[in-house]
Amino acid sequence: MNSLTDIHSDTVLQFGPYAFHLRQRLILEGDRPLRMGGRALEILQVLVQRAGTVVSKDELIALVWPTSVVEEINLRVHIAALRRALGDGQNGQRYIVNIPQRGYSFIAPVQQVPAGSLASIETVQETQHNLPARLTPVTGRDSIVGSLVRQLPVRRLMTLVGPAGIGKTTVALRVAELLLQHYRDGVWLVDLAAIDDPAQVVDQLTRTLELDVGTTLDTLANWHALLVLDNCEHLHERCRALVEDLLISAPRLSILVTSRVPLLASGETVQHLPPLAVPPASALHSVAEAMGYSAVQLFVSRARARQQGFTLREQDLKGVREICRRLDGLPLAIELAAAQIDALALVGLQAQLDNCFELLTQGRRTAVPRHQTLKAALDWSYEQLCPLEQTVLQRLAVFKKAFTLDAAIGVLGGAALLPGRLAEVVEGLALKSLLSLEQGSGLSRYRFLNTTRSYALEKLEHSGELRTFEMRYAHYISRTHSPVGASLLAKNAQATR
Repeated sequence: MNSLTDIHSDTVLQFGPYAFHLRQRLILEGDRPLRMGGRALEILQVLVQRAGTVVSKDELIALVWPTSVVEEINLRVHIAALRRALGDGQNGQRYIVNIPQRGYSFIAPVQQVPAGSLASIETVQETQHNLPARLTPVTGRDSIVGSLVRQLPVRRLMTLVGPAGIGKTTVALRVAELLLQHYRDGVWLVDLAAIDDPAQVVDQLTRTLELDVGTTLDTLANWHALLVLDNCEHLHERCRALVEDLLISAPRLSILVTSRVPLLASGETVQHLPPLAVPPASALHSVAEAMGYSAVQLFVSRARARQQGFTLREQDLKGVREICRRLDGLPLAIELAAAQIDALALVGLQAQLDNCFELLTQGRRTAVPRHQTLKAALDWSYEQLCPLEQTVLQRLAVFKKAFTLDAAIGVLGGAALLPGRLAEVVEGLALKSLLSLEQGSGLSRYRFLNTTRSYALEKLEHSGELRTFEMRYAHYISRTHSPVGASLLAKNAQATR
């Protein structure tokens, strides 16, 4: 029987009312695709390919999580999800059984169908999308991917929003892969990164869909398809108009957008993409515990790909956690750091964290230029800002921790930048994912990611204003931390409201 790594086999495995298309990573019940996560599919593939034999829990974990250390509970959760999806035990049909002290076994009869009899299915699968081949697994995104897969066909317009390096495109492509069989007319990636002129957006769409020149959107009226509009932030006004027109003219079309700023379109559902989970200091008692956090999983996976034999040891846990924490749980930053493990080792990576942009300049050659390095990704965001927004972003970098709008006004405000205008700019920077907004105790606070703050500080230093605004920040802090100063500031703030 084939091994788990043989996922591109043309073979189809049939059992009960189901057909498992290995190449497409797809399970059909009749003509209806079953939706399940990538790990569950991989577990099922192992069990089905070894139907009638017992596969130990340790072997299953080693095959499905080859670069991670996971607890047995993870396996049990996925087995339970598989049983629910297959209706295991209903109408007397059993598929997966637990053999005590030994492992799991797939007990239903499995028939292997020749690939030649499925030519029409293969043709549809190969021609009805333009998604790139995925070279590495997606780490730490199962929950949000599953949520998007469930919601997108119903909500129709969803926008993935987040800062540079957070993995928006990676998540969108994974969602698109899992929905390949849901849409009759396919799944299409429309990359807008290289488009500077808003007038070219529709042309890029029609080229991607291989429509005739001059085709109107009415041509798509009967299309049942998913469009992935990738990298829309610099064209968000034109993209907003486009998607609103598409949703009206093509009622069976779904659209998934990636952007650093919401489109603010009618009917849009915004999904903010969080960083990967970084373990707290209290979760460093064992390698297994630390590996339960997705930021560590990604670091270890990429380090192993770079350095054969890399093993995470207990004495490494504090160092790896610090690297992931200082890099904000950003997948791009973690990948770029782990790629230098063979040259610098963990000690060298930690030593370079204060100079993170020197550390993270060795890019991914297979990515588009602005995704190759963290600095390139931030350059892209920075260049989309107007001069005032650039100036405010630089000056706000003197804040070492979360700050309120009043604090920003206290440090940056002046005759040349009135409080009302400054408030608009700060809110705009948060909307564009360059600041994060935190709500608590009835108070709004803004915070930089460490990587974004380092970038902005570098810009402030080059402008020659670093010392000036460090002194203004120090003066503001000294005033607000003295009892008299704090009282006066509170009265002033109340008087201006």
